[in-house]
Amino acid sequence: MGKAKKIKVSAGEKRQPKVGLADQIEGDKTVKAKNRQKIRIRNDDDEEYVDPSLTKKILLQARQQQMEMEEDNDMGPTSSSVKKPLTKLGIEFSDNEGESSEDDVEGTHYYENIEISEEDELALQKFMATDPVPMRTLADIIMEKFTEKKTEIETQFSDAGTMQIQELDPRVKAMYEGVRDVLSKYRSGKLPKAFKIIPSLRNWEQILYITDPPRWSAAAMYQATRIFASNLKEKMAQRFYNLVLLPRIRDDLAEYKRLNFHLYQAVRKALFKPAGFMKGILLPLLESGTCTLREAVIIGSIIAKNSIPILHSSAAILKIAEMDYTGANSIFLRIFLDKKYALPYRVVDGVVFHFLRFERDSRELPVLWHQALLTFVQRYKSDISSEQKEALLRLLKKQSHHTITPEIRRELQHAKCRDVEMSEPTTEPMTELQQETMSLA
Repeated sequence: MGKAKKIKVSAGEKRQPKVGLADQIEGDKTVKAKNRQKIRIRNDDDEEYVDPSLTKKILLQARQQQMEMEEDNDMGPTSSSVKKPLTKLGIEFSDNEGESSEDDVEGTHYYENIEISEEDELALQKFMATDPVPMRTLADIIMEKFTEKKTEIETQFSDAGTMQIQELDPRVKAMYEGVRDVLSKYRSGKLPKAFKIIPSLRNWEQILYITDPPRWSAAAMYQATRIFASNLKEKMAQRFYNLVLLPRIRDDLAEYKRLNFHLYQAVRKALFKPAGFMKGILLPLLESGTCTLREAVIIGSIIAKNSIPILHSSAAILKIAEMDYTGANSIFLRIFLDKKYALPYRVVDGVVFHFLRFERDSRELPVLWHQALLTFVQRYKSDISSEQKEALLRLLKKQSHHTITPEIRRELQHAKCRDVEMSEPTTEPMTELQQETMSLA
């Protein structure tokens, strides 16, 4: 027989003492308590055991984190605040205009006040509408429809082309009144399922009115915009933007002089439906005649940062060029032109005629107008005709700025024009552009 091999014992294990055979037989007849301790942590899927040394380390780290949190609470928010990365508006102004910045206050993001000089205020006020058309909200529309419905019942006439107004079950009304209370205090988390199904209802505007959108928190407005932009059709989304989102944005800016971060994100999300955004937010804002520089800068920054199809942008440029002039028109024209689209000649001609209208205007035009003209000449000087080039040079003799006009004249003098007669292209994209322009009317 060979020699018995010795059993090697690893460094982590303890060597057992030698015990006689008789003692081993006696020991097997008794039950001994084991020294090993197990801490059981129950999970959803299975059960695991954690080693006592690891448990000790976990508890130690948790205790240290708790002590750090208590110290931070005792020191107050000023010492433990962390500076977050800021988001620039993306629109730069000259010395004659205001500058824009933003700050974070207690976890809520706002955009800093835009400083406007007195000269710019006076110049812009000359172009504001004297008799602005009051903007309609969802409440105004609903009350009108209730009046129509009452008249319809009394006269027994039907009106098939109007909003769907139905008699609601008291339980349904009570449920959405509860949703209203949730949305007024909403900060984060899941929304009530009853609110998510509103876009699929025939009388969605009536149900939405019960939830009282003016009382929604800014975070709730952002979540609602996400839902409605994704689930509503183009025209329905346009009505939501125009009757709910736009009045809220303007009220927030008028009251706080800066826009809440959640509302800013809601406007960005509204671009998911570009046609609804143009017809529900941008054009009504400009047609009101009361669009302020602050509103134009903030909404313009969203347009500048996001991609928009050329068809919708071209139609919007044409509509803005045909509107009665305000300072905000120049801001949006400049932003669209800076996106460097390959614009059709019809759009370029519309912008040229927009500027030529001011040749006999006796008012002193704001710096924004001259900056928009400079941007147009820099981007599209090769797309204008020779006649338009000469007309713009004559315009500079009537409307001039001491620093901007020489640069515009230099760009025009070195421009190589397209040198073709002004005629509308008959290609298919232009047909689509005409249809889109007609829809914006």
